[in-house]
Amino acid sequence: MEEARRKELIESFLTRGVENIVPNRGEVEKLLNSGRVLNVYMGIDPTATKIHLGHAFPLRKLQILADLGHHVTFLVGDFTATVGDTSDKETERPLLTREQIEENLKTYRRQAKKFLDFNKIEMHFNSEWLSKLDFAGVLKLTRHFSLNEFISRELIKKRLNEGKSISLPEVLYPIMQGYDSMVMDTDIQIGGTDQIFNMQAGRTLIKDLKEKDSFIVANGFLPGTDGRKMSKTWGNAIWLEDSPEEIFGKVMSVSDDMIITYYTMGSNAPQSVIDDAKKRLESGENPMNIKRELGRVIVKELCGKDTVEAAEEFFQKTVVEKKVDENAPEVKWEKETIVVEDLIKMIVEQGMTTSNGEAKRLIEQGGVYLNEVRVEKKSEELNVDEGIVRVGKRKYLKIIR
Repeated sequence: MEEARRKELIESFLTRGVENIVPNRGEVEKLLNSGRVLNVYMGIDPTATKIHLGHAFPLRKLQILADLGHHVTFLVGDFTATVGDTSDKETERPLLTREQIEENLKTYRRQAKKFLDFNKIEMHFNSEWLSKLDFAGVLKLTRHFSLNEFISRELIKKRLNEGKSISLPEVLYPIMQGYDSMVMDTDIQIGGTDQIFNMQAGRTLIKDLKEKDSFIVANGFLPGTDGRKMSKTWGNAIWLEDSPEEIFGKVMSVSDDMIITYYTMGSNAPQSVIDDAKKRLESGENPMNIKRELGRVIVKELCGKDTVEAAEEFFQKTVVEKKVDENAPEVKWEKETIVVEDLIKMIVEQGMTTSNGEAKRLIEQGGVYLNEVRVEKKSEELNVDEGIVRVGKRKYLKIIR
């Protein structure tokens, strides 16, 4: 690899979307320029069947280090998923069964392949070593940590002050993640800023048991389409296996002030393209033009260049021109009226939302329309005729008599 390209990749790894480097950038940059082959990993727990665009950002970081010739591992936390990390949660996660985890794992490799070259990157499951730990081994690990450290975390303090339960498995979760790092003799851990405490546990074990320094590169988060953290729970995620039409439409729905963030953390666009987009926005150009370009970039990366034109055309017809998609599903309804509960059921059955809860939230937020009249939560009966249901800006359902 040419020296200029190598420096460019290192600079991108250390700066693009990065919020914190532990202990500091200088030491990690020195390590990356040392000529050593480094052990690097990022983990993801299979708490859902799908990977979203926010997850893809650190996967891109992994690929950079693989391209630089380092030993890189994409770790699937099939064992830690049985506990659930609550680093960014105000309540305890619901426990997943082994069967749920196995179901969630089925497509992870296929989805991750959109960003990772598995000829250069290893994929492992942390059950390979965590399931072999006996009670004596767990006790030995816990001696390197104190309960004080755990309960000093802001969300944990908040939950304790509110009288909420903190389960003992939650206390053990950072130690489990730290053990992952130690087993793999990690030099650099990649994760989000909400993972710093857990990643520090890895640094502690590696320092204490291997007498070696290790480092953390903590990235920021790609916001969801509504500005909050991208999450299945909030229905604001762009999933890696969404259709091209869904992806383009979701990108177009983000607020103008998130365009540069999406370019930076949601795409592989060169920095020169991002800088140009920023200048154009600052000069007063219509953000819609730049957002369309961003949508094309992301659709191309996730679905291929042959899908871009059709995705943009679908958006133009259904959102801009408000024409009903001719391929929209049809549901036969013989009554003259429909109650909101039946409408919710209809929406879910047609795959327009993933759950009753998501459909209810959309209605509460004013995102569901019947014949272009907003459906209100308090509505009891709605006149149907041969109606059109619109969910959000892009999904349509035809009701026929």
